Amino acid sequence: MPTNFTVLPVEDTPLSNPDYDGEIMKEEDKEEPYTAAGPNSGDETPRETSSLISTDHDDSIYGKNMALYEDEMDSTPMVSSLLNKLANYTNITQGAVEHEEAESEDGIQRVTVNGPQMGTFIGVFLPCMQNILGVILFLRLTWIVGTAGIVESLAIVFMCCSCTMLTAISMSAIATNGVVPAGGSYYMISRALGPEFGGAVGLCFYLGTTFAGSMYILGTMEIFLIYIMPNAAVFKTEPGEPTGMQNNMRIYGTCCLVIMTLVVFVGVKYVNKMALVFLSCVMLSIMAIYAGVIQSAIKPPNSQICLLGNRTLQNSGFDKCLKTDLINNVTTPTQLWKLFCKGGIENETCDEYFTLNNLTEIQAVPGLLSGVISDNMWGHYGQYKTIVEKEGQSSERASDNSNDVPIYVLNDISTFFTLLVGIYFPSVTGIMAGSNRSGDLRDPQRSIPTGTIMAIATTSIIYLSCVVLFGACIEGVALRDKYGESVKGTLAVATLAWPSSWVIVIGSFFSCCGAGLQSLTGAPRILQAIARDGIMPFLQVFGRSKPNGEPTWALLLTAAICEIGILIGSLDHVAPILSMFFLMCYLFVNLACAVQTLLRTPNWRPRFKFYHWSLSFLGMSLSLSLMFVSSWYYALVVILFSGCIYKYIEYRGAEKEWGDGIRGLSLNAAQYALIKLEEAPPHTKNWRPQLLVL
Repeated sequence: MPTNFTVLPVEDTPLSNPDYDGEIMKEEDKEEPYTAAGPNSGDETPRETSSLISTDHDDSIYGKNMALYEDEMDSTPMVSSLLNKLANYTNITQGAVEHEEAESEDGIQRVTVNGPQMGTFIGVFLPCMQNILGVILFLRLTWIVGTAGIVESLAIVFMCCSCTMLTAISMSAIATNGVVPAGGSYYMISRALGPEFGGAVGLCFYLGTTFAGSMYILGTMEIFLIYIMPNAAVFKTEPGEPTGMQNNMRIYGTCCLVIMTLVVFVGVKYVNKMALVFLSCVMLSIMAIYAGVIQSAIKPPNSQICLLGNRTLQNSGFDKCLKTDLINNVTTPTQLWKLFCKGGIENETCDEYFTLNNLTEIQAVPGLLSGVISDNMWGHYGQYKTIVEKEGQSSERASDNSNDVPIYVLNDISTFFTLLVGIYFPSVTGIMAGSNRSGDLRDPQRSIPTGTIMAIATTSIIYLSCVVLFGACIEGVALRDKYGESVKGTLAVATLAWPSSWVIVIGSFFSCCGAGLQSLTGAPRILQAIARDGIMPFLQVFGRSKPNGEPTWALLLTAAICEIGILIGSLDHVAPILSMFFLMCYLFVNLACAVQTLLRTPNWRPRFKFYHWSLSFLGMSLSLSLMFVSSWYYALVVILFSGCIYKYIEYRGAEKEWGDGIRGLSLNAAQYALIKLEEAPPHTKNWRPQLLVL
């Protein structure tokens, strides 16, 4: 209990006398008060926080029933406190304006009175969960499992999750190395890397976030055009021909981008208010998947796939998986017969493969206890326009007339292991979302490491378990059917969901919408922060903003770059591009931490107890390896781009001195060279004149 009390006579002290109030404050200032070190008090080790002892005394969010003991222990937070925090939940990147408000020109932190300070769960864990879980989980993970098999899919997920976990450990070291600056991930990283590397990483982070917006918009349009309103397509789509679908994605994606840009331009507060709704959609969809897995073990859903021999047929254009049907004791050709044959039953001209093979129906979701996991254990890669076939199903060979019969399920792209790595990696990005609001965290040095690592661990468990459960519950041909054509245009993961497939369809749609809006909100702020740092003169125009601080010009450039990604027209082609930018960003974060540790930089003293320089080196190596595994030519282009940005900043704008470790590398090398010169007298051949000019 604090012991510094000032006793004043009640009868001689008017309650409303302001002069007395000032004297009381002066009296108390003379004594050294009892203060609990706040989480941001210099470079001191922050006090461990708990659910019972609070470091900030904001009475607006806590109950006041125990005011007598408030100095020692706050009262238990009320339900309204939690609801208030959830209502103020945000996932928007902190930008340059917030950073400038939190720092004065000489770099000294200002004391600001903020609203409710965020803890680990609301401020870091939930934003990271929302950014990591998303479009790839719902639209591509089942296809990856069916194509690569359970074993190789687990390897892909493990490599990607390990890369982000190692990067999160390096970020935790940066976050616990002194005071965490306000302004989000860019400021936290750039002040440790220096102007050159900081600018290159910042631009990679910006471009990755921008292309992520393109990917989310393309995912939104894919769900809308294929699973919600397929009749809204402008261009007709042919089996195995992606051109029609890509044109539809370009038209609707551009319209969606314009609408989202207007929403962000009108007011970020609307995006902020919807953040919790979008997060709820993600969590409900994931719960529906796990509920469907349990339900499949009890009663598998009645969803059938029609096979001709071992070939998978699109479940459209016919109602029965039969060649002929008996109606009023008369054998009648079915709709499926008419698709393969010309003429009646007696004088028909049928496709040879159709004549030699029988039609069979199998369950799309046999269930958890069906033993289908053994069939999905290994990969089934295929070339472009090859038919999706069920392995082990008997069939008679015939001349290949698959192009003449537009009813087979075909591969729309050639598949191989490295391609799947590039497509999957964006599903594990978003680990920096928790540090985006570093200035709003109650204890950032504790919340950023704990919340980020817990979010990565949780999402990794979700991804790894989904790989195994998808392979154990869903038939292989249904997994490899990317757009669900064999199950009446239903998402493969939606056929597994309980209580309804629409939970996944609607949930994933709003999840992609929310992620796209937040990418369009966060990316301009990153660009604005880079522009206001003044390290790249040609970007200074994008540092301008509206009177309320919103980056207008940066938003326009972001929308233009995002449109480039949308014009590509395919989620599978955009995903590897943003993978490169994020991997480059993660590579430099790990590199900076490893270099500063090996150089023993005096101002590099991270307090994160699980950090070691070897983990940063391993994360850097893994990031570089994944870049070349995903796409070696994209990797070379991004490395060349980052190198050009580095040299440009070094030549034009590197006048900043942020006390970074990269300049420490030069000082360390100079010190080492000078010490080596003193070991022996110089040889006459190595003599150099030393001129003193007065």
